[in-house]
Amino acid sequence: MTLIEKDSQYLWHPYTQHKTAAIPIAITKGEGALLWDENNKEYVDAIASWWINPFGHSNKFIADAIYKQLTTLEHVLFGGFTHEPAIILAERLMTILPNNQKKIFFSDNGSTSVEVAIKVALQYFYNKGEKKTTIIAFENAFHGDTFAAMAASGISFYTQAFQGMFIDVVRIPVPVKGQEQLSFDILREVIKNNNCAGFIFEPLVQGAAGMVMYEPETLDQLLQICQDNDVLTIADEVMTGFGKTGKTFACDYLELKPDMMCLSKALTGGTIPMAITTFTQDLFDAFYDEDINKALFHGHTFTANPTGCAAALASLSLLETEEMQQNLIRIHKRHLEFQKKTESHPMVTTTRVLGVIFALEIKTETSASYYGTLRNKLYDFFIENGVILRPVGNIVYILPPYVITDVQLDKVYEVVVNALEIV
Repeated sequence: MTLIEKDSQYLWHPYTQHKTAAIPIAITKGEGALLWDENNKEYVDAIASWWINPFGHSNKFIADAIYKQLTTLEHVLFGGFTHEPAIILAERLMTILPNNQKKIFFSDNGSTSVEVAIKVALQYFYNKGEKKTTIIAFENAFHGDTFAAMAASGISFYTQAFQGMFIDVVRIPVPVKGQEQLSFDILREVIKNNNCAGFIFEPLVQGAAGMVMYEPETLDQLLQICQDNDVLTIADEVMTGFGKTGKTFACDYLELKPDMMCLSKALTGGTIPMAITTFTQDLFDAFYDEDINKALFHGHTFTANPTGCAAALASLSLLETEEMQQNLIRIHKRHLEFQKKTESHPMVTTTRVLGVIFALEIKTETSASYYGTLRNKLYDFFIENGVILRPVGNIVYILPPYVITDVQLDKVYEVVVNALEIV
């Protein structure tokens, strides 16, 4: 049997209705920003394989770090034990995280990093003898597919089968331009009328909602309202972290800092699943007690996997190089140039750029569904033309590996412009 025949027989893919979905593409190798399928067709990976691969596929520097670690210690349980890669990674992260972050908790992926943060927010007040059980989140948020993360997410078709089974979540509008005051007012009203433990947010960019962007100053005001009312704040930097917004973290644009941060995706350079949730000392201290019941009873088998830690350390080293920092500047400049070229196109409603993220919204007579006809038509067009882009309804976004060349970027831009002619 072919790879595709075997895939069809055995595998269940994410976010896929197998009865109607197209046959998946069998990828056999990758290098830099490129991937090749089993027929040796070349694709530009213009979304860094779901935002995880900033330094290119088959990166030798990260691969060598992983190999070296595998020959020393591939894994050891983290309950009652520790190891040098986890300690060095934590120490390294402390030099780039906001200075109020003091403790690091390992898990497996973005969703579990959020799960940990929400559990800590709720148990923090429980440990103090206070009843606070509501989480505040943005409308149209996406924080993952485990239950607490799913509850905090606002994209209904992901979660509608589980309504009535979630923790208590109240939503507020995203403070996009013209909606800032409404967001502030509703946040105050929500806090007044609920026992709110925490506010979780995607800082500056809502990824799965279609790269919806808002300003740091407005997020600072939301954080101030939360701080004034003893509501913990959780920055979900799973997508935005490690350079995508132009700074190491989106929170680096803020004056105020969150109580918790969730990290994953690009953490290991797209190689090994790993996630981290970071905390202030005050949060940790609320669990530090003679009473065993006040401990955080959460863990994963592969917590602080040494090989993942080695990959993360190598990724951080790459991110901090002058070459990679210049790549961030170069891609941002190219995106701005492309924005000027496309913003007045008759089929474009809006365009937006932040760091290496570019998004444009295509004009439609009716609202475009998330996986609707327009989205599928665009996706098929991009794949046919050798570019991997996954539109969100009528929103096309580009979020490439930082190592993408100008020639490869030109191809992506050309294919996007050509796609505007077929809608």
